[in-house]
Amino acid sequence: MIATIVVVVIVLALVLWAVAAYNGLIKLRNLVQEAWRQIDVELTRRHDLIGNLVETVKGYAAHERGTLEDVMSARAQAMSPGQSPAQQAESEDLLGRALGRLIAVAEAYPDLKANQNFLALQAELSSTEDRIASARRYHNATVRDLNTKVETVPTNIVANLFHIERAEYFEAVGEQREAPKVDFGQRDTPIPPPSSAGSSTP
Repeated sequence: MIATIVVVVIVLALVLWAVAAYNGLIKLRNLVQEAWRQIDVELTRRHDLIGNLVETVKGYAAHERGTLEDVMSARAQAMSPGQSPAQQAESEDLLGRALGRLIAVAEAYPDLKANQNFLALQAELSSTEDRIASARRYHNATVRDLNTKVETVPTNIVANLFHIERAEYFEAVGEQREAPKVDFGQRDTPIPPPSSAGSSTP
């Protein structure tokens, strides 16, 4: 009789633990999905701002056609639906590099640099880059927590039983790994001044 009670208690404890482990994994998976949706919101905002920035630059530097087309092509790739976080990170890196070249071109046009719309878009884009970086940190933290549970004993048993898989990090790649923000000052990219200008950029 006692042995039966002990067995029942052990089985009940295991069931309760499995339920708690499953609920914990589902909670973490939902947090990862929520964090990714927040990144997606900020990326959509970034894409819209870049489109407006290109239109503004086009009004002053229409003959910089190659650079403008590169940015729009990279933007279209970044906006492609169905990308995994790793694929999205790579697309955003390409877009960031193309955007950097666009800003470098804009440095050679004083009238464009003084344009209020251009300045406002730069400020909004810079703020959006900060929010993306913050959202990425939160997303990656929740991914780390989920992946740790999925990979470690004993919760990996429940994860395998219910097919709860590891999530992907949204990691910065390439130049973004060191500088997630777009450097509108282009400190590391020398821009030759227009031939009519006699002063140099400090």
